[in-house]
Amino acid sequence: MEALPIAAAGLNDAAARFDASARRTAVAPLDNLVEETVRRVQAKIEVQANTAVIRAADELTGKLLDILA
Repeated sequence: MEALPIAAAGLNDAAARFDASARRTAVAPLDNLVEETVRRVQAKIEVQANTAVIRAADELTGKLLDILA
């Protein structure tokens, strides 16, 4: 199992959900404002988590290449 493709897919999914929530709020600002805010906060946290996974995988790949060199 490779971390980079999984994290990239999670990053794309979270970004798409954030965008969809923002669009729903722009169309009807007072409908489910609290729910949409929670969805955007969740998406933001998921973006941060997936970004951390990508950084860690990149760092570990670099260390592995240093060891093998």
